[in-house]
Amino acid sequence: MTTVNIATAKAHLSELVGKAEKGETIEIERHGKPVARLGPAEHPREPVDVDWLKTILDQLPETAAETTRHLREEGRY
Repeated sequence: MTTVNIATAKAHLSELVGKAEKGETIEIERHGKPVARLGPAEHPREPVDVDWLKTILDQLPETAAETTRHLREEGRY
């Protein structure tokens, strides 16, 4: 992690943003105490296709609890 004071951060902001884009975290200090942190942004997640997910879930086998419940309901357990 790189640590810089506010004046240096102001003077070299483009360079620091470039480092953050590459995954580095930069801590910004005022009077020797950390006050801010500059780091890489999180990329938004792609939306889930709910219909596709339901199709996949419907294809999964029953759990043991569901199988037992069905057997009890049918009077076979």
